[in-house]
Order: sequence, then C-alpha cells, then structure tokens
Amino acid sequence: MSLHQRNVESLPFVVAELNYLAPTPNKPRTYAFDPPPGEPKTTALPEPHEVPVFNARAIASSVSLDREGFALVRHPTVVRDFYDDKEVRNVYYPAAEAFLQATLRADRVFIFDHTVRKRVDGAPDVRGAAPRQPATRVHVDQTATSGPNRVREHLPAEAEELLKGRVQVINLWRPIKGPLRDAPLAMCDGATVAPGDLVASDLIYPNRSGEIYAVKYNPDHRWLYFPDMTVDEALLLKCYDSETDGRTRFVPHTAFTDPTTPPDAAPRESIELRTLVFHKLR
Repeated sequence: MSLHQRNVESLPFVVAELNYLAPTPNKPRTYAFDPPPGEPKTTALPEPHEVPVFNARAIASSVSLDREGFALVRHPTVVRDFYDDKEVRNVYYPAAEAFLQATLRADRVFIFDHTVRKRVDGAPDVRGAAPRQPATRVHVDQTATSGPNRVREHLPAEAEELLKGRVQVINLWRPIKGPLRDAPLAMCDGATVAPGDLVASDLIYPNRSGEIYAVKYNPDHRWLYFPDMTVDEALLLKCYDSETDGRTRFVPHTAFTDPTTPPDAAPRESIELRTLVFHKLR
C-alpha cells in the first residue's frame, strides 16, 4: 500500500450508495429523446453498491489531475446569474478559459458547452432541459473515441493539427450556491480504476451519436469528495487525456446522497463547463 493510499484510508468518510452499471451482454445505449416504438429509453441499468466516500479536504493540496484525475481549485467569479445563458457565455466563459489556460499551462482552451443543474425532488433528468438534475450514475463524460471526436466536431478546420499534440477534455464544475451540502460530487481515484471497469456506452441524439463510459463495480475503487464546497471553489475533472504514459486519463464521478446532509439543506445547484485543453508538441 502506497503512502498516498494510507493517507486516504485514514481520512474520515461516509458510506453512500453509488449507482454502477449492471452487467449487460451488449454495448449499452441511451436515447436523449423519446426512443423508437418498442425500444427502452436506456439499456444501461443501475447496480447500486454501498462504498466509503472519503473526505479529501485534508489532502486537497496533494490531489492532482494527472494522478487522481481531479483537483480542487479556488476560482472566484463575478457572475451574478448562472441561469442567464448570455451572462454565462459572455462573462464566465472568458474568465474560465483564462483561468484554465494559466492553471493547466495550456497553449489553448476551448469551451464547447455548459450544463446548469438543480436538484428537484421527483423530477426526471431530461437531456436538453434547463436546468438538468444531478447525474446519479457513475460515469465518465468522454471515451478514448469520443474525446478526439470532440475536437473534430467543434474545431474541424484545425482538428488534425491539434490532435498531433496533447489533448484533454476537462470539466470545470462548481456550486452556484454554497456551502453545498446536498447531492455533492464524488470522484473515483483514477489510479484505482482498471481499464476493464470502463464500458463504452452510446448516447443517441436526434442528429448524432455520442459515447461515454459507464462504469462497472470494482471493490478496489477509492472514492473521494470535498464536502461543503463554496461558490469560490471549483473542481477540475479529467474526462479524457490523449497521453498514454501511465497518468490518469479518465475519472469516473457521480452525484451521491451524503447521509450526513442536514434535512433542511438547500437543493444542489451547480454548473459545469466542458472544455478542450491543448498542449502543442514541444
């Protein structure tokens, strides 16, 4: 057991139920619209497991994108209304782009979309709706195939040149109101994820198909979270990395029910930006 692992396993934790992927004989698929007659909305069925989720506050400064696949950062914002799409794009996007470029020492950052979420009891999570519900399945937003395809989709004229360098898909996730105590985000230490745990799954839209990783249960997974996040804090989540030198390339994550959440806690409100991060070949 590494020193880092011993440090993690000495942290306080909560026991929470996380929804993994139940075994399925075929490639899972989910429709982002009403499916054709006779087709289920999704073939990716949940398999809940109770796991410890460790409070990573005490080791926040040593958690990194390249080892665990995520990081806690301080990132104040002047945005007044995250439900105002125009303000998000005109004010938040440029500030986040500059912040990520400096923090990640990147040559270029391109933000390709964002999602605002608010938990509403009993409401379904409908793709394309605003706001969305917190995502309660263990997943990774991109795969080894869809990561490069994002570059081709959003920057087609430059894609092949950009793909010669290092490419990452990084999510910038933050609470809109805080301290956040309801439906926090749990991240799986990427060093504990085996390649066979990640199951490529189709997302079918009216005019295109995407691909994400659903995740199979593995008792070796080590889960962490940062409770009581404030509006001046954010998480960096690595959803894809073209580097194959042993660093973490994908970080599974999910919202979860923290059993210590006060019953009067405000429902979770959050926003995530999805970004392409480029490093040129040196």
